[in-house]
Amino acid sequence: MAWNEPGGNKNQNPWGNRGNDQGPPDLDEVFRKFQEKLNSIFGGKGSTGSGRGAGSAGGFGLGIIVLIIVSVWMLTGFYKLEDAERGIILRFGKHVETTQKGLHWHWPVPIESVTKVNVSERQQFAIKATMLTQDENIVDIEGSVQYQISDASNYVFNVRFPETTLAQATESALRQVIGRSKMDFIMTEGRDEVASRIKENIQEIIDQYGTGISVFEVNIQDANPPQQVRDAFQDVTQAREDRERLINESQAYRNEVIPKARGQAARLREEADGYKQEVVARSEGEAQRFSQLLKEYIKAPTVTRDRLYLDTVESVLSNSSKIMIDVEGGNNLLYLPLDKIIGNNSSSLEGADSASVPLQRDRLRSLIPENEQRSRSNLRTRETR
Repeated sequence: MAWNEPGGNKNQNPWGNRGNDQGPPDLDEVFRKFQEKLNSIFGGKGSTGSGRGAGSAGGFGLGIIVLIIVSVWMLTGFYKLEDAERGIILRFGKHVETTQKGLHWHWPVPIESVTKVNVSERQQFAIKATMLTQDENIVDIEGSVQYQISDASNYVFNVRFPETTLAQATESALRQVIGRSKMDFIMTEGRDEVASRIKENIQEIIDQYGTGISVFEVNIQDANPPQQVRDAFQDVTQAREDRERLINESQAYRNEVIPKARGQAARLREEADGYKQEVVARSEGEAQRFSQLLKEYIKAPTVTRDRLYLDTVESVLSNSSKIMIDVEGGNNLLYLPLDKIIGNNSSSLEGADSASVPLQRDRLRSLIPENEQRSRSNLRTRETR
């Protein structure tokens, strides 16, 4: 039963025993008691009396306490941002400002709050999925997506879970691109192109949601068939690689042989043209020489005939190392091995002194004109006969 209800215990009055006085409590007395309690807590002496001096001292101490609390509360509003960070300032839950690097201050909680967002750090997450290709084959994809926060305010406010949205957009882009590509293209030369298409589709999707995220790169490390049929696909891939290698080797051999054959053909054509010009020039020279000889033969037939004969014999015998001399008054020809004589004399001349060498050479050379004169006289005698 409450103290103020009919029949209640009046001694339980929290404002003290005031007798039959049912009026409100004295506020000055309540405030005085509260000051006394504060003074006792902070080392002050309690006072049983009431006075203006005691009330003034208590009020001053309370003001200092409030000032200290307010100062500490205000100091909690300072914050510092690094180069890669952006500060999102919320005032009673509403976005009012986005701050850059440096030391800043905001109204402390619960008036304002700050959310720091790193806009320079590149983050990534792994992707691993099993997809159906355009040619109705199954392929296991393993890779990663690298992304970065481009707009801090959009990242914080537009989407509740930006990373989850990015992961779902990546899965959707994978299914779209892989479903429009053939398995051989994905596993061989088209891997980079597939990754580029996936990146474009992811960026298009997350831009529609305004996530404030930029996708930098999509890497596809592995694109393999399922484990059950992987060996057969590896054999097919190896055969395809062998085919490409042989094609490349044959093209390299073709590129080596064809230019060489063309060079040889060009060289043969040049040689043929040179030989043609040489033969034509020689023929023209022989024709001119014959015409000149004909003129000389008409003027002096005997002399021209002897000259032609001697020139012919000289040209024939100049290529022979043996000389036949017609001995006058005899039927036999004297064989003179000049090559051996010259060889022996040249070896003997090496040991002789420098004064005797010219004399021996002149003796050898003098034999040839005498023999030529004898042969010419014998020829003339035969012609007169």
